[in-house]
Amino acid sequence: MLHRLHGSDAPAPPYLAARDTTTSADVVNDGDLQLALYVCYELHYLGWPGAAADLEWDTTLLSARAGLERRFEAGLRADIPFVAEAATGDPADLVTAIGDAIGGRSVADHVRDRATIDHVRELIVHRSPYQLKEADPHTWAIPRLRGAAKRHLVEIQMGEYGADDETHVPHAELYATTMALLGLDPTPHAYLDVIPGSSLAISNLVSMLGLHRRHRAALLGHLAYFEMTSVSAMRRYVAGLERLEVPPEARRFHEVHVLADGEHERISADMLRAVVADEPALARDVAFGIGAAALVERCVADRLLSRWDEGRSSLDWPLQPVTP
Repeated sequence: MLHRLHGSDAPAPPYLAARDTTTSADVVNDGDLQLALYVCYELHYLGWPGAAADLEWDTTLLSARAGLERRFEAGLRADIPFVAEAATGDPADLVTAIGDAIGGRSVADHVRDRATIDHVRELIVHRSPYQLKEADPHTWAIPRLRGAAKRHLVEIQMGEYGADDETHVPHAELYATTMALLGLDPTPHAYLDVIPGSSLAISNLVSMLGLHRRHRAALLGHLAYFEMTSVSAMRRYVAGLERLEVPPEARRFHEVHVLADGEHERISADMLRAVVADEPALARDVAFGIGAAALVERCVADRLLSRWDEGRSSLDWPLQPVTP
């Protein structure tokens, strides 16, 4: 895959046409699959260092990516529980119904109650592949919607890009500042060699949903899952950062989300209602987006908390300590 990005005419390696998986844990934790997807997807954002610009639509890479996406999606769909609200009722209720059915341990509770500063730094690294481009994948849904659903999405995205804050700093830039103040490198891909597949899947899931029109309602479900569960989690993160005496500037990303996501929670619920009212057949797609987001988050939490319980780094290689 990397050889192709740097100009090789070699065909896709056998791995891309081999191995099949059937569960969310299989695909989310498959480091090779998630890394290959991540590299392909980044061509649609700021590009890949050293890669030609026209590789974004290279047919060999797109064909290989499609095979990986099929396995990723199939594994997720295999584990998303059915809830009656997916067919009838208020689509906004799906966030709670599916989230409760999937379950999982809470990283936010761990940060609030007992995380070390090393745990926090690792967590920030795990989430950096997506957070450094926060909101961008969801923006792809705007031209694929109409009416009230489009208007609600634009309203949320304006806040994500800083319109709701007096400083007008996009949330992705706030995250980069948090990384720098914690002694981390905010350059995109800086930690790609230590981030496991499950954490790359956070970014890959929203990229996959954003790049395909057929997933537009799933993308809204994904966004609503985070907006409608964020406030409580962000409060717990802020409490943990205060306990660890992290400076206010490094807490700002999480504090802003406590304020912004309270309003975004209401808008997200209206957005789901609007898209399903406009196209009732999309209700199950909304459910898929919510369930996929919850499954990936559960896999990530399992990795982090099990490693930390054992006194080990949750990354593939421990971070270098911060120089005093």
